[in-house]
Amino acid sequence: MSAKAISEQTGKEFLYKYICTAAAVQNRFRYANVTTETDWERLTQEHPWLLTEKLVVKPDQLIKRRGKLGLVGINLDLPGVKDWVKSRLMKETMVAKAKGVLKNFLIEPFVEHAQSDEFYVCVYAAREGDYILFHHEGGVEVGDVDAKAERLLVPVDDKLSEEQVTEKLLAHVSEEKKGVLASFIVGLFNLYEDLYFTYLEINPLVVTGDGVYVLDMAAKIDATADYICKAKWGDVEFPPPFGREAYPEEAYIADLDAKSGASLKLTLLNPRGRIWTMVAGGGASVVYSDTICDLGGVDELANYGEYSGAPSEQQTYDYAKTILSLITREKHPQGKVLIIGGSIANFTNVAATFKGIVRAIKDYQGPLKEHEVTIFVRRGGPNYQEGLRVMGEVGKTTGIPIHVFGTETHMTAIVGMAMGHRPIPNQPPMDAHTANFLLNAGCNAVTPANTRTASFSEPKSAGEATPPKKPKAGFQAAKATTLFSRHTKSIVWGMQTRAVQGMLDFDYVCSRDEPSVAAMVYPFTGDHKQKFYWGHKEILVPVYKSMDDAMKKHSDVDVLISFASLRSAFDSTMETMQHPQIRTIAIIAEGIPEAQTRKIIKTADEKGVTIIGPATVGGIKPGCFKIGNTGGMLDNILASKLYRPGSVAYVSRSGGMSNELNNIISRTTDGVYEGVAIGGDRYPGSTFMDHVLRYQDTPGVQMIVVLGEIGGTEEYRICQGIGEGRITKPVVCWCIGTCATMFTSEVQFGHAGACANQASETAVAKNQALRDAGAYVPKSFDELGDVIKTVYDGLVANGTIVPAQEVPPPTVPMDYSWARELGLIRKPASFMTSICDERGQELIYAGMPITEVFKEEMGLGGVLGLLWFQRRLPRYACQFIEMCLMVTADHGPAVSGAHNTIVCARAGKDLISCLTSGLLTIGDRFGGALDAAAKQFSKAFDSGMLPMEFVNKMKKDGKLIMGIGHRVKSINNPDMRVQILKDFVKQNFPASQMLDYALNVEKITTSKKPNLILNVDGFIGVAFVDLLRTCGGFTRDEADEFVEIGSLNGIFVLGRSMGFIGHYLDQKRLKQGLYRHPWDDISYVLPEHMSM
Repeated sequence: MSAKAISEQTGKEFLYKYICTAAAVQNRFRYANVTTETDWERLTQEHPWLLTEKLVVKPDQLIKRRGKLGLVGINLDLPGVKDWVKSRLMKETMVAKAKGVLKNFLIEPFVEHAQSDEFYVCVYAAREGDYILFHHEGGVEVGDVDAKAERLLVPVDDKLSEEQVTEKLLAHVSEEKKGVLASFIVGLFNLYEDLYFTYLEINPLVVTGDGVYVLDMAAKIDATADYICKAKWGDVEFPPPFGREAYPEEAYIADLDAKSGASLKLTLLNPRGRIWTMVAGGGASVVYSDTICDLGGVDELANYGEYSGAPSEQQTYDYAKTILSLITREKHPQGKVLIIGGSIANFTNVAATFKGIVRAIKDYQGPLKEHEVTIFVRRGGPNYQEGLRVMGEVGKTTGIPIHVFGTETHMTAIVGMAMGHRPIPNQPPMDAHTANFLLNAGCNAVTPANTRTASFSEPKSAGEATPPKKPKAGFQAAKATTLFSRHTKSIVWGMQTRAVQGMLDFDYVCSRDEPSVAAMVYPFTGDHKQKFYWGHKEILVPVYKSMDDAMKKHSDVDVLISFASLRSAFDSTMETMQHPQIRTIAIIAEGIPEAQTRKIIKTADEKGVTIIGPATVGGIKPGCFKIGNTGGMLDNILASKLYRPGSVAYVSRSGGMSNELNNIISRTTDGVYEGVAIGGDRYPGSTFMDHVLRYQDTPGVQMIVVLGEIGGTEEYRICQGIGEGRITKPVVCWCIGTCATMFTSEVQFGHAGACANQASETAVAKNQALRDAGAYVPKSFDELGDVIKTVYDGLVANGTIVPAQEVPPPTVPMDYSWARELGLIRKPASFMTSICDERGQELIYAGMPITEVFKEEMGLGGVLGLLWFQRRLPRYACQFIEMCLMVTADHGPAVSGAHNTIVCARAGKDLISCLTSGLLTIGDRFGGALDAAAKQFSKAFDSGMLPMEFVNKMKKDGKLIMGIGHRVKSINNPDMRVQILKDFVKQNFPASQMLDYALNVEKITTSKKPNLILNVDGFIGVAFVDLLRTCGGFTRDEADEFVEIGSLNGIFVLGRSMGFIGHYLDQKRLKQGLYRHPWDDISYVLPEHMSM
């Protein structure tokens, strides 16, 4: 959501810190907070004024009209404040319908003043600008300020002056106070704008000879502006509405939401309730809550929440396990139900999200059965059939009753089943699978002809766009009635290849002559071309770094589809509107600050540009054009008959619910003519009325469907339009969010705009007003399809609509990746791996999640064990591996590998080249003796040779014993690296037969020559054989195989790489020049001159 209430203390802190005014603001930062944890002695040390001044105390918990409720203690000394707080702290209190506990209090200095010193001031946001309300009489008895107060609108992007304030607001204020108040109000308004407030009320504002006192304050800020205001806001805490506790699970989900590109919301209403929901989609989540409450379940509804925006499997798992942990805390005598619902997804892979839910169900299967939880599932969208299948399977394998339904079942039908109001069908009919829409065998590469004759109610010219009229000077540009046609061309901002391919597939199945996407803009790469499919053929779509270049080269484009992030959407949209060829812009991003959205709307109105969004999936005009992911994948496009026009146009806020409307309308009428999701923000770029009037003026549209929602007053404009005769076509309308009036505390639903700030903004009030105006309004969302069908049948009966003949649509090939996802095809993999998997939410080493690797403190040796040997090795084995890496890390600059690395570094080469140069010297003569030593000693030991026999045989064969001998070290000057390793092996290994054998060989070789010792390579080689054979993790064959395939040399390569990198960095740090070997260190032996 965007507008969130903050505590009075937080609001005053912002005001005192950042207000800029000539008025003397008094009592800055003089407030103290009291909770159950408060130490009064320490509090008085931090705020000494508490001991010397008269005080005011009140709860700071978003409670309105505290004065009238007797919740303000006035003119008290500190003992009086303590008594006042003590009598109320942790006491249950009723405020309107909400019952809550008082636990947070604010103490401030008492300000002696007269009633005539009190004023009322409020600033709040509206679509057209910000309103300032001012009344010369403030305080508890201010009454109906909407009716009494002076009002000043500051249009979007305008500045406020003291002269305006004085003239428009301060007519009833005495002359001596006008200057102070004007300066303060201007400063307050600038603060409001700078810190992205959406609501700021002070009542009373006291003005005396000393200056200005802010006594009581209520405020909301736009939480989406956090990335802009973080430096000034700091870490803001948003308290829950009074009457609802702040639960740690809510904070956990809010944290998940903040870290995710998806949307995850959770509000606990009644943790002891028996009806729980886990709904996909901001609009759908409201519809399910409405239906539960309509069927009498308001007192048993435990939570409100939603997940949407294609969360990953892991994110869905985290969300689901939170819900399941809450469900299984307390038993209910009637058992519990969990409703996993949702509309038809546009782009979320249903199977992927359901896999996360299935994981959570498996983890909680015991508690779920113990608490007698029954689960009802209804979902549609990409790969939903596979999602429903796995959900049904987990019900069978766990024994949990899980009832699964797809798009053939009305969205909210499962609510009636869950609550016992309708029977549960044994085997619900299943819709066609995605695979049914695969390309048929007799395909060709030619774009097929139209698949359906135009509706007889649709005029021939309906397909062409209506150009906007040129505005006269000083007037706003007119907006087009027809936004999209069969010839519409668009530019897509952002590298959204999946969405673009979906648009091209839609174009192809609609028999368009050319693709609707002319180009893409992506500022983070250079100009290039991106490959896509047009039916069976591959085509190239240009991608530009610059918007200007794209516009110049594609002058026929008039639509921009912006997938820009919430941070860049404002700038990119404003840039786009500098190009007059663009008439329509769809902004997909959710979370754009409201102040920025209003600036976009103002500019768009001035330039005659239609904005769809923000926070939308877009819109669709069947047979002509679709925005991005609207309408879902091809199977849903075909199932909902979106490849050809119908007679019904709709407008919705919710993207997911727009797809549900596609489904409902296709099942009850001849289909959709056009549909737009205007977006869930408080200020959508275009409004319900904008599109309803377009539909009214479009001959091909015969009836209109509007899915409104709680919050805002836009639906009343439709009532007015019907009443004035401007809208004459039948309008079927339903506003979701009727449950809100049944809740005891305020609930912010999934959409930012879905919150009623006054009675007229409730869904119940708007539905009644629409009904009274003459719109067709069902009793509930459950009946929406029935009402649409009734109205449509009437239009068919009177001849207004003549259904056209249906012709099968053309088929489009399915993408290989999607076919594989659906399990329709198989192919041999190019690679196989058994050590690592990076595909999930968490990296996995040989079956062990990376978090477990760190939790178990496995270290580098443990990781090497997982990746090299696919085993979790014993602690001593991990330590031994790390010791081997340490002792082999380096052996000075003179050895061949280090020498090569140094020479390469001094030649100016990069790190990788220098490291490679050193590594290429490793072999039998340098460093590569580990494998060879292991093999030679193992073979001799396993064949039963005595050490003397082994030495004699190697001498007879003329072979060196690998791992024996050292240029510097000897029996008299032992290698301390070997000694350290030997001590560790003897103390920790269960057995060391191979090492003992090698040491006996060493006794024989050193008796002949003192430097024929068991060197570090040989020691590691034989000790590693002991490790593999005796640690208990390997069979004998496995141990021998690891020696044979070269794993032991890997120890030297890995260890010595550290040293080589060190030598490279050392040479660079020392700034050593190009190395040239000195002549006097080279023996030049050339053949003598040979004469004929």
